[in-house]
Amino acid sequence: MLKIAWSPIYNHPLPPKHRFPMEKYDLLPRQLVHEGTIEEKNLFAPRNLTEDEILAVHKKAYWNKLQKLNFSRQEERRSGFPITKELVDREIAINGGTIQCAEYALEYGVAMNIAGGTHHAFTDRAEGFCLLNDIAIASRYLLNRKKASQVLVVDLDVHQGNGTAEIFANEAAVFTFSMHGEHNYPLQKEKSDLDVPLQDGTDDNTYLRLLDTTLNQLLDSVQPDFIFFQSGVDVLKTDKLGRLGMTIAGCKKRDQLVISLAKKHGVPLVASMGGGYSSDVRDILEAHSNTYRVAQSIYF
Repeated sequence: MLKIAWSPIYNHPLPPKHRFPMEKYDLLPRQLVHEGTIEEKNLFAPRNLTEDEILAVHKKAYWNKLQKLNFSRQEERRSGFPITKELVDREIAINGGTIQCAEYALEYGVAMNIAGGTHHAFTDRAEGFCLLNDIAIASRYLLNRKKASQVLVVDLDVHQGNGTAEIFANEAAVFTFSMHGEHNYPLQKEKSDLDVPLQDGTDDNTYLRLLDTTLNQLLDSVQPDFIFFQSGVDVLKTDKLGRLGMTIAGCKKRDQLVISLAKKHGVPLVASMGGGYSSDVRDILEAHSNTYRVAQSIYF
């Protein structure tokens, strides 16, 4: 069964100028149930993180700052959000959901989080709508409990996974692969184990050919026993922040490539949704929905 983390807390209301990126977290599960891709029983309510799970990745001083909401205006601007207790609670639930997804993926082969992909969160700071790094926290959870020995992060959001790269810069058991817009946010990139920068306007054929070659090579060389897939749909040509040239059909083929290779190699996979900022929310929903449709068709 495809297990999917989702909770009403994902729909935390924000001031109007911050609200648009949040709408999909309410609409996506309803769309998937309505069309019959999933049933209500596929959805599970995520648990909260423990403090030990947070501190396995994030620094104590930063966690204290989050708990006390002690952010300067500059730090809030960097995060992209006004920092509130409700927003911190939301992030804790999202991260707990990704850990539970990892457990379900070990059982069923694949699991997914309606939110997550918070790859801009560093050990000691928030950036780019990300407060706690769910991919890093879940990776550390698996490694510490010896449920995985070699993790591969496949980050295909249009923005580099800079926080994940910083967190695992000196961790051989996690290989960070980020394929992203070369001239997009963040301006100052971190160094992943493998960065594949893309030119503005990169089309489906160029993107998919490069991904196919790279991912096959990584599966052979890294030999992961777990994959975290950051499946942002801000690679679309219609995305307000993306600057690439991909179609919805091309984005679906991207997901098919990643998920089918994980299945072929017998590597459990967790997908977190990541970014998506097209002007028409229907484009965002269709592209994200395809990720779930693909997982259902390949695994179940």
